[in-house]
Amino acid sequence: MSTETLVERILAADDAPALSAADAVHGLLDDSVIDDVAAPLGVAKAAEFVGLSPHTLRYYEQQGLVRPARNASGYRAYSALDLRRLVFLTRMRLSGMTMQDLKRYIELVDHGDNTIPERSRIMFDQRARIKKQLRELTLALETTEYKIRAYGGHPDG
Repeated sequence: MSTETLVERILAADDAPALSAADAVHGLLDDSVIDDVAAPLGVAKAAEFVGLSPHTLRYYEQQGLVRPARNASGYRAYSALDLRRLVFLTRMRLSGMTMQDLKRYIELVDHGDNTIPERSRIMFDQRARIKKQLRELTLALETTEYKIRAYGGHPDG
């Protein structure tokens, strides 16, 4: 599922005002249903499970963001850990995190807990970018509503 599709589903939800954005995203991408002891999934089933295309999964692998094992036949075998990482990656892409930042973040995760301070900094930086975008969008919305009122209309239709 693309980021646009996720956003559309969140915005279209009837209970959207009752849910926080984080709750809505977690509801769409719920990793609590991942069975830790289930057999690994092939690329098509893994893609279906996390709502991405097989192409996207292979791209994430090429970028070093996920490293599924290979089964005896040489096919990708996505474990529960791989699926959780894919859910995380999808959530972060939804937040607008760049591939460069995701690559750095995953590299740090792979190097252990001593990298938590830098991972935290990446998340604080991402939050700052999002807050800036929200301010910019709010200004754009207010400007648009001003023009609608200037033309004799009401912003809400």
